[in-house]
Amino acid sequence: MSTSANGSAAGNGALTATRSTEVNKLDRVVIRFAGDSGDGMQLTGDRFTSEAAAFGNDLSTMPNFPAEIRAPQGTIPGVSSFQVHFADYDILTPGDRPDVLVAMNPAALKANVHDVPHGGTIIVNTDEFSKRNLVKVGYDADPLEDDSLSAFQIHRVAMSTLTQGALADTGLGKKDAERCKNMFALGLLSWMYHRPTEGTETFLREKFAKKPDIAEANILAFHAGWNYGETTESFATTFEVAPAKLNKGTYRQITGNTALAYGLVAAGQQSGLQILLGTYPITPASDVLHELSKHKNFGIITFQAEDEIAGIGAALGASYGGALGVTSTSGPGVALKSETIGLGVMTELPLVVVDVQRGGPSTGLPTKTEQADLLQAMFGRNGESPVPIVAPLSPADCFDAALEATRIALKYRTPVLLLSDGAIANGSEPWLIPDVEDLPDLRVEFASKPNATDGSGEFWPYLRDPETLAREWAVPGTAGLQHRIGGLEKQDGKGSISYDPDNHDKMVRLRQAKIDGIDVPDLVVDDPSGEARVLALGWGSSYGPIGAACRRVRKLGMPIAQAHLRHLNPLPGNLGDVLARYDKVVVPEMNLGQLALLLRGKYLVDVHSHTKVAGLPFKAEELQNVFADIIANLVPEGVK
Repeated sequence: MSTSANGSAAGNGALTATRSTEVNKLDRVVIRFAGDSGDGMQLTGDRFTSEAAAFGNDLSTMPNFPAEIRAPQGTIPGVSSFQVHFADYDILTPGDRPDVLVAMNPAALKANVHDVPHGGTIIVNTDEFSKRNLVKVGYDADPLEDDSLSAFQIHRVAMSTLTQGALADTGLGKKDAERCKNMFALGLLSWMYHRPTEGTETFLREKFAKKPDIAEANILAFHAGWNYGETTESFATTFEVAPAKLNKGTYRQITGNTALAYGLVAAGQQSGLQILLGTYPITPASDVLHELSKHKNFGIITFQAEDEIAGIGAALGASYGGALGVTSTSGPGVALKSETIGLGVMTELPLVVVDVQRGGPSTGLPTKTEQADLLQAMFGRNGESPVPIVAPLSPADCFDAALEATRIALKYRTPVLLLSDGAIANGSEPWLIPDVEDLPDLRVEFASKPNATDGSGEFWPYLRDPETLAREWAVPGTAGLQHRIGGLEKQDGKGSISYDPDNHDKMVRLRQAKIDGIDVPDLVVDDPSGEARVLALGWGSSYGPIGAACRRVRKLGMPIAQAHLRHLNPLPGNLGDVLARYDKVVVPEMNLGQLALLLRGKYLVDVHSHTKVAGLPFKAEELQNVFADIIANLVPEGVK
């Protein structure tokens, strides 16, 4: 769903509040929907997010999936949640703590209640608080009946019973009717926060177009939740969050994986090349495949291979044939693809390798986020195999990052690692849809004639552009351009197989120089006061938490600078000068200090590494405390 900035989408919804309630105007709210993995919490959260986007709020989301495909029902490992933060100003994170928790069962309550601040609101589905379900998650007594939740505002709602009552005349069985309780919860929250409703009704009719009885049942449950809020005395207050004042343009809600896929589609159009995605499904990267498979009309070919190695082999083969090869995976898949990435380095063909990082090692935490593949991306191949690395900073930024990775791959004839992560891939935010005229020109000139410098009339595949050091790209079968490429070392220029030591040394240095010479923009530093002595430096999805923490620290009267790296290899040319300007450089990472290690080695700067490997993003509050403590403990200027 899209909307123009500074105004909501057309229509005020099918349901209109009539009961007089106190309206509390807020600038921001964080809501978390939590329940069993079969309770539809991801759909519920996504629909609430879509309506917030249509209304014109700025927003950021954080889905949290169970690691097990189908954990035992009602258990803590099976809890699925979706957090949405929406506001009337630009926000950077999904929020540290939920102001409102919707808990569909005891497991959801127990797994999430520790995140709710005192005074926060908890809405529970009381029908699920049976003795059996309580014992299953370790509750000795019903927390709704003792004083353990006295610090919160508790709303007890029999959602299952009320949903079944609303659907009593539909002919649905009890089990099917109860499945609609997530729509009851959505209706109630939509009433509480004055969200539009027409979009959800349209969505449900489209989603269940082949099962109109199910569509109408869900809509009835949605209405029942709205009407419950409208008629019950339990909710005396509703809340309003005004639209945000965003830059003018047309926006849509988008996840990182979808934005990345759209960026690859745009790259194909702007380059005039067919794109082949050779891949193997893996969490959390699979949605890139799912989205690209919908766009065959844009010259996109998607090939689901039998394994990771076959997937990247097909992608590199496509690049050899004159298309743009792309492969998508997560960290375990990058390990399997490493030999073929090295082949791409040796053959000097364009290739985009998407790594949506997750918790490791090995299978690790498939549904949780991490930033621990940076050193793998830098060095995870045999021999000297340098590759550029680009990292998006938010879901919407994945579109531009995909275009940038493609630009580098095509211009410099090299594989490029695009490092996303689970928080970016599954999270969503408003995306300002760009004008096609503003997209970069990525067109490529293929070799069309012999280029040998000895007058032989041959085509030498390893002659280089003097500016970029990229070799010419010849489509196989082009008359007069017969040539040899492959995994064995090549003679400079001619491309014949060579075991000469001096030639190998020269080719290794040429390939490294090509990567070192890639044009990347200088690092931009945000330092409003111009007086900061501390720089917070990050990469990837840490952008939002670092930015939000810096805002908080500045409100405390403490100056701090922020900068964020999109290009991790090569690093921006001015980075050394930037690091030298500050007394202390703080690098938060969701790993054990991988960027910090690289910065120390390259620039001899003793950066302060703050790390976290919990499978969850940083919270702004925790980084605020880290930054404030460092600033407070700085030695006064002029004191040795």
